[in-house]
Amino acid sequence: MISEIYDVIVVGAGHAGCEAAAAAANLGSKTLLITMNMQTIGQMSCNPAMGGIAKGQIVREIDAMGGYSGIVADKSAIQFKMLNLSKGPAMWSPRTQNDRMLFAEEWRLALENTPNLDFFQDMVKQLIVENNKVTGVITSLGIEIKGRSVVLTNGTFLNGLIHVGDKQLGGGRMGEPRAFGITEQLVTLGFEAGRMKTGTPPRVDGRSLDYSKMEEQKGDENPQKFSYLDTPKLTKQLSCHIVYTNETVHDILREGFDRSPMFNGTIQSLGPRYCPSIEDKINRFAERNRHQLFVEPEGWKTVEIYVNGFSSSLPEDVQIKAMKHIPGFENVKVFRPGYAIEYDYFPPTQLKHTLETKLIDNLYFAGQINGTTGYEEAAGQGLIAGINAHNKVHEKDEFILNRDEAYIGVLIDDLITKGTEEPYRMFTSRAEYRLLLRQDNADIRLTEKSFQLGLAKEDRLRRVETKVTESQSLEEFLRETSLKPGVINPILESIESNPVDQAYRAAQILTRPNMTLEKLEEIDFIKEISAQYSDEVREQAEINIKYKGYIEKEKENVAKLNRLENIKIPEDFDYTKLSSLSAEAKQKMSNVRPKTIAQAGRISGVSPADINVLLVYLGR
Repeated sequence: MISEIYDVIVVGAGHAGCEAAAAAANLGSKTLLITMNMQTIGQMSCNPAMGGIAKGQIVREIDAMGGYSGIVADKSAIQFKMLNLSKGPAMWSPRTQNDRMLFAEEWRLALENTPNLDFFQDMVKQLIVENNKVTGVITSLGIEIKGRSVVLTNGTFLNGLIHVGDKQLGGGRMGEPRAFGITEQLVTLGFEAGRMKTGTPPRVDGRSLDYSKMEEQKGDENPQKFSYLDTPKLTKQLSCHIVYTNETVHDILREGFDRSPMFNGTIQSLGPRYCPSIEDKINRFAERNRHQLFVEPEGWKTVEIYVNGFSSSLPEDVQIKAMKHIPGFENVKVFRPGYAIEYDYFPPTQLKHTLETKLIDNLYFAGQINGTTGYEEAAGQGLIAGINAHNKVHEKDEFILNRDEAYIGVLIDDLITKGTEEPYRMFTSRAEYRLLLRQDNADIRLTEKSFQLGLAKEDRLRRVETKVTESQSLEEFLRETSLKPGVINPILESIESNPVDQAYRAAQILTRPNMTLEKLEEIDFIKEISAQYSDEVREQAEINIKYKGYIEKEKENVAKLNRLENIKIPEDFDYTKLSSLSAEAKQKMSNVRPKTIAQAGRISGVSPADINVLLVYLGR
């Protein structure tokens, strides 16, 4: 039926699949996106939000690379918050609350307006593999579709099993069928497979809630956005609310533990440690008498509410009974209960940095199939997989982001070097160079790379160049401008900072604790100059001045480590012949096949002594 040979076939239209398809198509590959349901492209399966701690940085990196997630998030946002503003800029993380239906609509519209991209609705049940190379897929209708590369982004659908109390339903999402056939084939081809678990909270009728008993959480007064392009800024926002569980709620939930698949042995796989179910929380943290819940609207026009923090696989009657004892939920009406879902994944140590599998050429994995959790982590992988699938079939160089270049680079390096036995979630603490990988400079870090690839357009590059030039101009002005004691001391006194007895450069004053560019702008002539620049440029200049020493030190550390990144290890290197290596190091490195000494050093179980042995041998 489909006679065309595609350059890239993407299986699955979640966050990973959408970014993979968009990247490959925008680079010029003839691309096919296959999904089991055309109505759920870009679906937010869990919470209706994008970004958050470290995740917001990933969304900005995707945008800087020419991906769509930031644009779609901006167009469907109902609230914006910059998290962690009380901490340093390395920790600032943007987050949007989104209209779930509008988010999916914007994704579909963006993809339908992408050249070189075709769609097909069916389930892929088998890969066509010839001589250890993928050459296409076979659908449940028996249709063979030829492709030079395949990107698998199956999410939670591979042999998905939904749990609600003692009930089990086959499915990849509530109300949607699971996918089968691919896991079994990949295992016969030599892949190692495993099972993971995730869960989702109940959805309730907002009309049945009493918000007067909750704490209102408004968006930022001056909301920003994800994309560096001219996406719309929010002019009105919807509030979220905070409420807490109590001992009564916990006691009722405990009554259902004997019927919980988590506690009666039905679920064997591990769930995300950092996003536990409510029953897991009250079991693990029995000393706490309450847990925080976020009451989040699902969109501008719907009454549906997402009860963030109440993820559960307990029986539906227990969930509803317990919720009625949460303040404001006394008369709650439930649209659907929470549930857990088990699904197949493939330990990511079986991948290269490009996300191509080591066993089968031109086959790529992205998203939850690699053991990650979260829309943003999936989208970042999809972008890299789509780029590399395109590059491979067009005989171009592989594209890899290093740990000092992007959170996406940290994510992928962690996955393929260390693997994961539980759903992997990104945190700022996972990035050793997080001061370099801030949300405000993702465009400066990545846009030129993307432009060289052919993904980011020239207008995007010009914007970055203008931003850099203008921030340098403002920095220069602040470094050269002297402020006399009579001018600056009143401002210093207002922030309880020691007064000065001689003139100081404005940049020197700016490095003081609690001093900000906004405070300096209380001086008329500084305000007059500063007002000529955008908020984005002013923020960039202020960060560069205040954290100059720390940034330079971090760059020195990167340079030291990169010396080890430049020492390559032959792909067919035989670790077993080095008798001085520990047995664990031989096993781990033979499995991971690190490309460089630096990557070898990041493998769990490989000691500094093992690295020294490698260095001595390779030096010879």
